[in-house]
Amino acid sequence: MMDYEDVCRQILGIDEKIRYVGIYDYSKLYRIMREGVVSHLTDQETEVAMLHAVKRWANRKKMAKKIGMPVYSVTKYGKIFRIVVPTGGAGLMLVSTELDADAYNIAQKVSAKVREIYD
Repeated sequence: MMDYEDVCRQILGIDEKIRYVGIYDYSKLYRIMREGVVSHLTDQETEVAMLHAVKRWANRKKMAKKIGMPVYSVTKYGKIFRIVVPTGGAGLMLVSTELDADAYNIAQKVSAKVREIYD
């Protein structure tokens, strides 16, 4: 059985600019917020955002035969960067960072760590 709390802590430890880590796997959401960080979303809004991310990821995978499998996604919002990384099967990891973070570098590190953990 996967220790999702431990995985979230490992990802949170990658960079001090990571605010939040959530893993959606087997229809359950596991999450951790960096101590002292205030969430921009309620728990319910976070769950809705994750479900939307799952649907968008499924759409990205539809193009895989032509352009390759998606590795990660980085979206810049007005207050955060959101990074989405597949964890295998239908699972996804959602990571949010501060705006002054090097989001693409963090995305690469998170993606590598996820492959290490899940492979």
